[in-house]
Amino acid sequence: MNPHTLSMRLERVAAQVPTGARLADIGSDHAYLPVALMNRGAIVAAVAGEVAVTPFRAAQRTVHDNGHELHIHVRLADGLAAIEPADRIDAVSICGMGGETIRDMLDRGKAYLSGRERLILQPNGGEQPLRLWLMDNGYRILCEELLRENRFDYEIIVAERGTPVSYSAEQLYFGPLQMQARSPAFLAKWQRLLRYKQRTLGQLAEARQALPEQKVQELAQEVRWITALLV
Repeated sequence: MNPHTLSMRLERVAAQVPTGARLADIGSDHAYLPVALMNRGAIVAAVAGEVAVTPFRAAQRTVHDNGHELHIHVRLADGLAAIEPADRIDAVSICGMGGETIRDMLDRGKAYLSGRERLILQPNGGEQPLRLWLMDNGYRILCEELLRENRFDYEIIVAERGTPVSYSAEQLYFGPLQMQARSPAFLAKWQRLLRYKQRTLGQLAEARQALPEQKVQELAQEVRWITALLV
């Protein structure tokens, strides 16, 4: 992968960045996403934020090699602290981290958000607690997408502040828009997970492992939800 050839996952994230946006890509790694969008003329400015020195330097090299130093600012900072008021950011992308990590990053960084930004989030698992944070903080989910790449399922969640919305427990678990769309990739994911969770429940019963009853009940509830979804 490079700024000229993004992965399928990052291409789908790129498609959700509004044309002409001022993007903050947090956890930017090599800054491939903002540089690719700048190369295409799709955005007017960007911040590439990194908390670790090695990817920070890699991002600096990518920006320099593509001649975008005037329009992409690479900053060594913890999460949303990479954003400064003068950046006038209106889109934030956070990709390739666990949903709980993204949730915690958003929660710690509330002071750096104006509330007018579009959030484009690509969690690696942990989607349920991330959706719960969005709902609790006044964000409405505008778009959801699921794709499978290199034998992994990736979800993309796009949200903006708006009229308060209340999602059910099942909607937070599966994704409210994905439950409606029922794409082939979505159904295939949950068919795989149903088999896995049923097998796990069976193994627990056979082994009579001393697992907390709450955990067993949660797993059984998930199996019931998935079974009902796939009917």
